[in-house]
Amino acid sequence: MGSRSAVLNIFLVLVFVGWLFIWVMLPTKTYKNSWTPQLLDKLNSTYFREQGTNLLLLTFPIMLIAGVSCVYLHLYSKSTSGQSINGNNKERQYFGSWKRPLLVMEPLGVVNAVEFTFAAMFTVLLIWSLANYVYISYGNLHMHNPNEKVWMAKFRSVFLRLGYIGNICYAFLFFPVTRLSSILPLVGLTSESSIKYHIWLGHVSMALAILHSVGFVIYYAVSNQMIEMLEWSSTYVSNVAGEIATLVAIAMWATSLYKIRRKMFEVFFYTHQLYSLYIFFYLLHVGVAYTCMILPGIFLFVIDRYLRFLQSKRRARLISSRLLPCSTIELTFSKNPALMYNPTSILYVNVPSVSKLQWHPFTVLSSSNLESDKLSVVIKCVGGWSQKLEKQLSSSPDRLQISTEGPYGPSSFHFLSRDCLVMVSGGSGITPMISIVRELIYRSTTQPTTKIPKVILITAFKNTSDLTMLDLLLPLSTTPSDISNLDFQIEAYITRENDPQENNLKGHVQTIVFKQNPKDSPITAALGNSSWLWLGAIISSSFVMFLLLLGLVTRYSIYPVERDGKIYHYSGKIIWDMFLVCASVFIATSVIFMWQKRENETEGKQIQNVEIPSVTNSPAGNLCGTELELESLPQQSIVQATKVHYGGRPDLKRILFDCKASDVGVVVCGPKSMRQEVAKICASGLAQNLHFESISFNW
Repeated sequence: MGSRSAVLNIFLVLVFVGWLFIWVMLPTKTYKNSWTPQLLDKLNSTYFREQGTNLLLLTFPIMLIAGVSCVYLHLYSKSTSGQSINGNNKERQYFGSWKRPLLVMEPLGVVNAVEFTFAAMFTVLLIWSLANYVYISYGNLHMHNPNEKVWMAKFRSVFLRLGYIGNICYAFLFFPVTRLSSILPLVGLTSESSIKYHIWLGHVSMALAILHSVGFVIYYAVSNQMIEMLEWSSTYVSNVAGEIATLVAIAMWATSLYKIRRKMFEVFFYTHQLYSLYIFFYLLHVGVAYTCMILPGIFLFVIDRYLRFLQSKRRARLISSRLLPCSTIELTFSKNPALMYNPTSILYVNVPSVSKLQWHPFTVLSSSNLESDKLSVVIKCVGGWSQKLEKQLSSSPDRLQISTEGPYGPSSFHFLSRDCLVMVSGGSGITPMISIVRELIYRSTTQPTTKIPKVILITAFKNTSDLTMLDLLLPLSTTPSDISNLDFQIEAYITRENDPQENNLKGHVQTIVFKQNPKDSPITAALGNSSWLWLGAIISSSFVMFLLLLGLVTRYSIYPVERDGKIYHYSGKIIWDMFLVCASVFIATSVIFMWQKRENETEGKQIQNVEIPSVTNSPAGNLCGTELELESLPQQSIVQATKVHYGGRPDLKRILFDCKASDVGVVVCGPKSMRQEVAKICASGLAQNLHFESISFNW
C-alpha cells in the first residue's frame, strides 16, 4: 500500500492546507475587493445563488477529505490487519517528541507540543480575522439611522465581527464529537480522546457569542433601538433567532461546566440534548452564506448521529454478566467474528429498564483476536445509573434488554512498538489496561516471532476488595489463556488500608447466564465488514444528493421569485438547506444501512450461543493469603506476577525513572491528579526514553 498511501496523504494534506488558506484570506481586503467580485461573477449561478462561493471554497474541500479518507482508512485497515505497526524507529522518536507533554496546567490539563502549536495557530487565526474584519469595516462604516454617532457605528461593527469569528469556532466544533469519523483517525485521534478540543472550542465560542449578544444589547440601548431585539427580518438575519440560540447555548454551557457535569450528570446530559434546537436557531440567525462555512462539521455529525440511531435500534445479544465483590459488573455480549477493533475501544450502552435515554461509554475488555465471538465491557458501580443496573442484575433476571453503539476505537494498535510498556491506572482506570494485556496475550501466544514489550502494570485501588478487578485480566472463556510468554509485572497499591483485609475478598462472584431471544442479535459493525468504504459511499452520495436537490430548489423555487424583483424570505432559504441536508443524509444512510443489515442478520443467525464457564469465587483472594483454590495455571501466573502494597501510593517518579529501556511507553488512565502527575514526570526532561499517552474518560 506504500505508494498509494503516500499519494493519498499528500493529496489530503494539500486540500486541507488549501482550505485553511481560504480561512486566512477570508477576512482580508484582497478577498473582499478582488476575489469576491470575480468569484460571484463565475459562481453566483441560478442554481446556487449566494451560496455557490462558500460551498466551493469552504464546504467542498472538507467533504472531499472525508470521502477520500474513507478509502485511505479502508486500505490501511486491510494492510495492517493482524500485523503490528512498528514503523521507522527514528521517525517514531521524532513524532514521539512532539507528543511529549509540554504544559500541565488547569483548566487545559495535559497539552503536548502538537496541541499547543495548533491551539496557538488557531488563536492567531481568530485575532487575525478580527483585526482584518474591524479594519475593513472601519473604512466603510454604515450609519443605520441619522441620529447614530460614529462611535456607535464602530462599537456595533466590533461586536458584529466578534460574531463572525465565532463562526470559525463552529466550523471546527462538531468534528471532535463525530464518533464514526473518517477525519480524526488520520491524525491518530478518536472521538473520546478529542473531546477536550470540543470543550475548548465550546468555551471560546460561548465567550464570543456572549460578547456578541451583550454588545448588541448595549448598542440597541444607547441608540434607542431596543425594539430591534424583537425583529425577525425577512431580508436579513433574525435577531430573535439569535437570542433564542444564545439562551439555549448558555444553558448547555452552564450545565457542562466540570463540577456540575461531575456531580449532576443527568442535568448535563439532558440539557446537552438541546443541541439540535440550538443549531436550528443559530443557522436561522446567520443565514445561508455563513451556514456553508460550518456545514461540513454539521453534515458529517448528522450522518454519524443518524447511523448511531439506526444501530441503537438493534437489541444486542447479552450472553452473561459477572458481578465481582468490588461492585463491578462485566457484561459479555455475542459478537460477529468479523467485527474487529483495537484495544482501548469504547462501547456505548443503553439499558431501557434503567433509563431509556441515557447512553454511557465503557471500555471494551475483550480482544477481538483472542475472543472472536464475544465482546465484554466492565462497569464500575459508582453512579446512580450503574447502581440501578447492579440492583437489577443482583436479582438474577432471565434476560436483560440492552442496545449498543460502537465499538469506537483507535485505527491502529501501536503499543507493540515499545521496548517496555508501563501502564499506570487508578480505580476503574484499569479497564483499558486490561484490553491491552489481553491483546498482548494473544500476540505472545499466536505470533511468537512478534516483538512483545515488557509490561509493568501499576494500579492503585482504595480497598482490598478492588483487587478482584485483576481477575478481569484473563477472559472468562473455556479456552485457556497463557500469559507465560509475557514478561509481566503487576504492582498493586491499596491506599486506604494498611494491611490485608481477608473478609473483603470472601464474596462470591455471581455469574448470570441469560436466556436468548430471537430478536436479539450479535454486535456487528454499523456498516458491515467494509465499514470505511460504505461510510465513504454515504458521505459522497448524500453530499451529491444535497447539491442536486439544492440546485433544483434554488433554480425552480427561489430564483424565479428573486428574478422578478421580489424578496425570498431570508429564513426560508436556510430552512430549505436544513431540510435538504437531513433528507439527503436520511435517504442515503438508510438505503446503505438496510442493505448491510440484511447481510449482518444472515451472519448473525449462523452464530451459535457462546459457552460461558461458571465462576463462583475470585482468584484474587490469593493475593492476600486467603485460602481459595487456584482455578488454572494462568490465574496462578497472575498471582505470582502481582505484588500488593498497603497504606500508600506508588512512587511514580522512582518507578518510571528506573525503567532503563531505550523506548518506554507510559500509558495512564485514572483520576486527573494521577494523569497530571505522570505527565509532569514525562515532561521533566530527566528521562528522554519516556513517551506519555493518556486515556481519559472523566471529561
